[in-house]
Amino acid sequence: MPFVIHGLPVSQGISIGHAHLVSHALLEVNHFQIAPRHVDAEVQRIEDAAAKVRFELRALRETSTTAQSEVAAFVDLHTLLLDDPMLVEASIRLIRERRCNAEWALVQQLEQIVEQFEVIEDSYLRERKADVVQVVERLLKVLLGHPGSVQAKRREGATGAIGSGLKGVVGTIVVAHDLSPADTIHFKNNQIAGFVTDVGGATSHTAIVARSLGIPAVVGLRHVRNVVREDDVVIIDGARGVIIVDPDERVLEEYRLRRSVYELERTKLKRLLTMRAATLDGEMVSLQANIELPGDVTQAREVDADGVGLFRTEFLFMNRDVLPNEDEQFEAYRSVAKAMGGRPVTIRTLDIGSDKALNSGGPRRETNPALGLRAIRYSLSEPQMFLTQLRALLRASYYGKVQILVPMLAHAHEIDATLTAITVAKAQLRAEKVKFDENVRVGGMIEVPAAALSLGVFVKRLQFLSIGTNDLIQYTLAIDRTDEAVAHLYDPLHPAVLRLISQTIQVGTKAGLSVSVCGEMAGDPHYTRLLVGMGLRTFSMHPAQILEVKQEVLRSDSSDLTLKVTKLLRQDEPERISEAVGKL
Repeated sequence: MPFVIHGLPVSQGISIGHAHLVSHALLEVNHFQIAPRHVDAEVQRIEDAAAKVRFELRALRETSTTAQSEVAAFVDLHTLLLDDPMLVEASIRLIRERRCNAEWALVQQLEQIVEQFEVIEDSYLRERKADVVQVVERLLKVLLGHPGSVQAKRREGATGAIGSGLKGVVGTIVVAHDLSPADTIHFKNNQIAGFVTDVGGATSHTAIVARSLGIPAVVGLRHVRNVVREDDVVIIDGARGVIIVDPDERVLEEYRLRRSVYELERTKLKRLLTMRAATLDGEMVSLQANIELPGDVTQAREVDADGVGLFRTEFLFMNRDVLPNEDEQFEAYRSVAKAMGGRPVTIRTLDIGSDKALNSGGPRRETNPALGLRAIRYSLSEPQMFLTQLRALLRASYYGKVQILVPMLAHAHEIDATLTAITVAKAQLRAEKVKFDENVRVGGMIEVPAAALSLGVFVKRLQFLSIGTNDLIQYTLAIDRTDEAVAHLYDPLHPAVLRLISQTIQVGTKAGLSVSVCGEMAGDPHYTRLLVGMGLRTFSMHPAQILEVKQEVLRSDSSDLTLKVTKLLRQDEPERISEAVGKL
């Protein structure tokens, strides 16, 4: 019988294919003790497994293409994790100390590492724990003798239980508890039509890779791996966040039509590549890209992004024993600045919590990390680390239009302390006769209600503002959107959230500051007209979302939208607000 499962839509599109179940090696690990005489052999097993996985990752890195830059970046990250002493070397110590089998030692060490990630407040960084899990998965698959990558089994024209109705069932739907990004390099060559997973979120690696490759995906389905059978026909609706298992012919026909319409629309979007984003009444809108690593700039250029609106620098600092030095950071920032050819590149200073202490004494336990020493608070508490990053950013400003973005500001003294640190960095570089842009712009993230409600201190001290809607929504509504128990309460259209966003745009614009939105709302075409009506003229999003948002901008009349949105913002009832947004 057909049935439907609801999850989180993270990559749009519609796919129809046969299910291929991917094993979850962590669930297959047994625990047993080994004899003293076998300890060395067990150590050798784990060392050999690490060597094989290292070779696999190196081969995957070499076969990745420019269009798969995000996948390649994850492969690089997995290689760093594999070489981290906290993983293999610590597991070897457990084998010697407890005389346990290699598989069990790996799982025990994994649990300790994951605990450290669990307390990180930033949802993007917290979900990087999945990368550690996947490295261990690869090691376990080698130890258990399982294949190291996903292999597609179905090709176009396959037939099955519902006979001729299977025309249009193309490729394979990968069904897994979670997926390794390294496996996704094989996807395009094996006609993978899409994937669904038990776990994951909007900023998980699965979501990021899915969007970069244009593969429909639904994640967070909890127990999908246990209820879908091998070779079941599965429909993925990446827009609605549902999968339909074993559909009848009527449902199949409906989704074949929807898929054709969607693919036609995607093809039409490519015609917008060379068009400037302007509303019907002539208002220019800047559409910029969010990136995580220098290699991601390739995708930004492919969609002709107007700049980089958010370069997250956290990846340069994570999963390593030694902090990146000034030269390493400088080279990363400079490469992006040069690649964008004079277009603005907004680089955010380290946005990480003190719970991830970056090898300076271990994680710092806090009662509530969400309200603890994170982002700019953390940077100001580590002045030498912060100064090193600021020097690297300033040096890179000589090679392009670099802007410095400061995260999580709430107090005037935080802004003043940051500007003082920048002044010190500039003075040092001048003394050393190192070139930089003397007029580099400094901006602040509006991510907490306190900042949105006290904008006067921001507009007096800063040159631009960037609204981080993800955190602003979470802090306004006191909801962690990664917590399944309350995720349904996460509402971008809550009247309080909309008023804070609108107020920030209006106050910043009136003061002559450019204001952007770099959270998930900026890349969701359902909110484009709403934000344009609020007066937003700079959006920053994942590169894969730019053309869809551009299409909405081109269809918008900003004058008309301003009147409608002004009326909408007076509403208090969520249902009426949602209905009004749908009619914009």
